[in-house]
Amino acid sequence: MTHAPAAARALLASALSVTALLATAACSVGGREAPRAPVPVSPPPSSAASVSSAASATEQPSPAPPALNEAQMKAALITETDLGEPWMASRGAATWRDGMLKATAEDADCRRLLDALYTEELFGTPAGPRATATLDDAYNDTQLRYQVATHPPADVDRVLDWLGTLPEKCEEFRATTTRAGAQLVEVRELPLPEAGDARAALRLTMTGEASDGMPTYLTVDVAAVRVGEDTITLTNGGFGAVLPEVTQAMSQLGADRLAEVARQGRVRI
Repeated sequence: MTHAPAAARALLASALSVTALLATAACSVGGREAPRAPVPVSPPPSSAASVSSAASATEQPSPAPPALNEAQMKAALITETDLGEPWMASRGAATWRDGMLKATAEDADCRRLLDALYTEELFGTPAGPRATATLDDAYNDTQLRYQVATHPPADVDRVLDWLGTLPEKCEEFRATTTRAGAQLVEVRELPLPEAGDARAALRLTMTGEASDGMPTYLTVDVAAVRVGEDTITLTNGGFGAVLPEVTQAMSQLGADRLAEVARQGRVRI
């Protein structure tokens, strides 16, 4: 077919772009400041001084850092420039979202996973602002959605722990979609770089047959990274080649960028 070389070149371009990103991330980690020599330990203060210091600390607790505002969250988003060609700003919601992810399953955990992927609210609706970027790889018919929002860290960690149980609980199950009939769903763990304070990722595949008899094969990566009080949620999916390296590289890059934005200064909303 005449389209095969172009598609192959596009897939290679995506892989090379991600490889360059991973190499850059590795260099930045290698170039981080070396740990400083330990500071000599001073003799312990007298008991009276200790009591006074403890009382002062009790009376004047450190204030909690304020949440990021919407402008700071937007500054922490990834862009098509980060991914390189053939990625571009999205031209609309992917058709497979309604066609495949609007589905149900018998098991409660598996049904909850499908609902979270369809609504794109893995951690529920954030109380404060959020920022979202949606990018398309038109050559491979894939779409990446990237969101930054503030959620209570304890709630986020509970959801991350729950995601970690799904490769066993929902390893393989049947789902009934509204447009594509019955689908066989498989869930696997997707390893992530050591990004942020906590993280988890899954790769979900759905195979079956559409109403017109054509075979269906959808792949969706979902990854979440908590960076302090803020959380990144990323989905990367489509009917074409969904590269796990894209999910992994954007999780690492996004977490580093979000941490840098937070370091530059938080402001109260």
